[in-house]
This record gives sequence, C-alpha cells and structure tokens, in this order.
Amino acid sequence: MKKAIVSAILASSLVACTSVETAVVSGNEVSAAGGEPIAVIQGTALGLTAIFHVIDLVQSDLDTVVNKLLVAEAKAMGGNKIQLLGAGTTPRHGIFALTGTIIGFPMSQATGVAVK
Repeated sequence: MKKAIVSAILASSLVACTSVETAVVSGNEVSAAGGEPIAVIQGTALGLTAIFHVIDLVQSDLDTVVNKLLVAEAKAMGGNKIQLLGAGTTPRHGIFALTGTIIGFPMSQATGVAVK
C-alpha cells in the first residue's frame, strides 16, 4: 500500500508543470509605461489538486505565476520590474469546486512586459 501511495505521488508530480515563453522586443516598437521594454513574458502553471480543490498536490495560483515565473524571468533578462498585462486562474470556490471532484488540474497564466 505504501508503494502505491508513493508511486501515485511521483506520477502526479510529473503531470503538473510550468512554462515560460519570452519574446525580446525593441523599445521603438513596443511602449511600456514604466521604462524601456526588454521582452514580453508569458508564464503558465498547471497544478494538481484533490477533493474539490481542497488539497494542493502541486500549487498553481496567481502568486506562483506572477512572482515565481514572470518576475524571476524578467530579472534574469536584466529587467527591474514587470508591467502586468493580464493574469487569470481557475476558480476553486463555490460552484467551481465541482470541477475538481476527485482530481483537478487548475491552470494559472499571466502575461507582462519586462522593463528596465
């Protein structure tokens, strides 16, 4: 029984993933209100939850996408901050909890411009 639980947890960790896509842009072609634009960054995280989204097996929320993916990638590209263009996540409360009855796959996504 212990081996089955461990293998289920390991298999579930392979299902969830994060992805960051970037496109380097020119300051002449793209304008940013906070400085000189460097790149457009899009981050996506796919999580894994159990029992009506109550138990997070792999976390996927706006905090993860914005802070861990977008801001980290902007700093790695030489930017100081992000001008957030859009963000969204799978709702988990109310009637939306029914979408994660036994196992749920919430998705969070954010897009922004890295600026110097």
